Amino acid sequence: MPTAPPVAGTQVVARVAELLRIVARHPEGCRIAQLVEESGLTRPTTYRLAASLAHEGLLDQDRETGAWRLGPEAVIWGTVAAARFPFEEVVRPSLRRLSEATGESSFFSIRRGDETVCLMREEGSFPVRSFVLAEGVRFPLGVASAGIAILAFLPEAEQERIVTDDAERVRRYGAAHAAASVRDALARTRRDGYSVNPGLILEGSWGMGAAVFDRAGAPSAALSLTGIEPRFSGERRAGLGRALLEEAHTLHTRLAARNW
Repeated sequence: MPTAPPVAGTQVVARVAELLRIVARHPEGCRIAQLVEESGLTRPTTYRLAASLAHEGLLDQDRETGAWRLGPEAVIWGTVAAARFPFEEVVRPSLRRLSEATGESSFFSIRRGDETVCLMREEGSFPVRSFVLAEGVRFPLGVASAGIAILAFLPEAEQERIVTDDAERVRRYGAAHAAASVRDALARTRRDGYSVNPGLILEGSWGMGAAVFDRAGAPSAALSLTGIEPRFSGERRAGLGRALLEEAHTLHTRLAARNW
């Protein structure tokens, strides 16, 4: 486990933000040992910061399990901030059209640093579903269909930095996410325009994604579809890919009109 420097001065802000991000990755709750492992902070420092965040309402601790979750103040902040971003109004119609046309569950994820975070989902009509992705779930770029779709269209130097730094990615998600394999997936995505995740996170759970570009032409978000393997046969994938690309273009146009 990495050893973080002592918390002092402005470092506190970075450490607090990291703890909040870690808890947000685990909506089911995050135990103190997990917070320590993922943050690299000492256990006393982690507990002190988490307790302070709980006092301010940004975290809650389950009295029975000890797990930490986002608190009510985080909900208030999120609600206020959401007014700046027209995702529900603009993105939801795209997700509904995708799910109605394909029967699969559809998702909208945005890039945050070297990760994607899922913001919205729309359930499909097909009764058997994949539960790999949900609101608040984060993956590193290069993992899952949304992260591959975004990474494939970043500048080459930025891509290579992310792809080459694969130790933690392989440790968490397996050898299929090593640098060479990710490079192959990126090349296929650039060729086809859309990405395919052939059950690399959870066996039998497939996904496809298409990047959504912002006004500056950067891949800042992605639409994706997930479902069980038989629903993503070779013949059907081409149609799913076209649907994703068409809706991603529509969404780009609508978001650009809102200065996003």
